[in-house]
Amino acid sequence: MKKILTLAVVLMAAVTMKAQTDVQALYHFTNGEKHLTSTVEMFKTDNNGSNYFFVDFDYGMQGVKGATQAYWEISRGIKFWKAPFEIHVEYDGGLGQFVSTPFNGAYTIKDAWLFGGQYTWNTADFSKIFTLQAMYKTIRNKNKASFQITGVWTLNFFKNKFTASGFLDFWKEDNTFADGATRSYTMVSQPQFWYNYDKHLSLGSEIDLSYGFASHKNFYVNPTIAAKWTF
Repeated sequence: MKKILTLAVVLMAAVTMKAQTDVQALYHFTNGEKHLTSTVEMFKTDNNGSNYFFVDFDYGMQGVKGATQAYWEISRGIKFWKAPFEIHVEYDGGLGQFVSTPFNGAYTIKDAWLFGGQYTWNTADFSKIFTLQAMYKTIRNKNKASFQITGVWTLNFFKNKFTASGFLDFWKEDNTFADGATRSYTMVSQPQFWYNYDKHLSLGSEIDLSYGFASHKNFYVNPTIAAKWTF
């Protein structure tokens, strides 16, 4: 899960009405989950708002060789005014596979639809930006009436040579884990730290933080080594 297309780039795109795209490669190296993740993000504005999507692919998980899991989010921001408030509509979903005999098994990541609004704060030079989203959320065949709160941030330092960015999602979802434990709320955050070699290449790390998410019923930390190319 990403949402981390640099907000300064996003706001500048809103001014110039250009598409902004980046590709990321992240290697998870701890907690028995050594695998690679690739991410493609795109953000584009128009006269009535903006479009955003990202696609994550995980490779080499659960004993599977090659692509193991795919997940994507796509959203539309609707705005007919100059104030920093935007209507937000979003879809999330995905699928994956696991090793089985004679054929691999498959599963889906339950579809979710979200609707709400977002408000953005930024400094005059767009070097520091924070966006807060509050949304109604419905999850297919699960929590039909839920909610999600999302914060997204970007902080640029040293003439944009260093960037700290990320997001935090908190939502209501009823989950039951393998040992019978249950959780009613989920938190996921992915702060990123980048050294920007130039306008295209960035090197750094993403730290995956979660609670009650996927197979992790308790608080979970998984750092990565990462590279990003911005087109």
